[in-house]
Amino acid sequence: MGLYNLTSNLEFLLLGLSENHELQPLLFILFLLIYLLTVLGNVLIILAISSDSHLHSPMYFFLYNLSLSDIGFSSTTIPKMLVNIQTHNKSITYAACLTQVSFFFLFGCMDSLLLAVMAYDRWVAILYPLHYQVILNPRLCRYLVVMSFCISLIDSQVHCFMVSQLKFCTNIEIPHFFCDVPELLKLACSDTSINSIVIFLVSITVGFLPASGIFYSYYKIISSVVRVPSFWGKYKAFSTCGSHLSVVCLFYGTGLGVYLSSSISSSSKKSVVASVMYTMVVPMMNPFIYSLRNKDIKKALQKFFSQIMCYLPM
Repeated sequence: MGLYNLTSNLEFLLLGLSENHELQPLLFILFLLIYLLTVLGNVLIILAISSDSHLHSPMYFFLYNLSLSDIGFSSTTIPKMLVNIQTHNKSITYAACLTQVSFFFLFGCMDSLLLAVMAYDRWVAILYPLHYQVILNPRLCRYLVVMSFCISLIDSQVHCFMVSQLKFCTNIEIPHFFCDVPELLKLACSDTSINSIVIFLVSITVGFLPASGIFYSYYKIISSVVRVPSFWGKYKAFSTCGSHLSVVCLFYGTGLGVYLSSSISSSSKKSVVASVMYTMVVPMMNPFIYSLRNKDIKKALQKFFSQIMCYLPM
């Protein structure tokens, strides 16, 4: 088998979730609704936080950036899949595939790091409430978000560079709805051992550090809260981090499920279906979780819509 020259017009074929033509219209409508709900929900969170001065606090500043990241994360995969379904064209160029890999890891890693930062925010709020504004001052908050972005950018570029070094054979069909790195490694004809080791080490490092930070933060929170004598005090403390804990469980639970299913089962289809939860459903659910469990967000949204209604012509 001959190797493709990577400078030529190489194209991959994204096989998607199903090759059944009868299911394509249904899949298009389903994922279009998911994407619209994701964008709309996160945009509403962004507008609510931006428009209400009472929400200009560290917790909502991090939530604001998480919503931006979720929009980028969903926009990396869903629009291309919708275009492929609508046009009945499964191809994606080599350059577009590398771009998708880069942005997928950029926003995916950004989500993970922001969740860790938000766990630190909840830790400070519960354990050091009197010093909360001093510790998490605006300068530190901006620094944490910028550092999260820089680390995510490095992670994405390492993955993109490792994939760009691969040589591909005539079999360029990807059994996925986006350019997934493990699937690209399987398609490569060149030796992928170094690429796999580097990608594995980077992924473990970038994934382990945020997860460890979240685990440690909630360990300290729970250790502190259980010592609170009153039930109301415990309830109030846990309610302040309930939304974030729900998002953390959803994000890491589905993400871990994808990797466990791919390692236990050799079925690519099962991994693809599991990836839908990780890449599409989680970003869609985040704004609903935060808005439904957060009275401040609800009030800000009501105030925002009431202001919009005032400007509308009667």
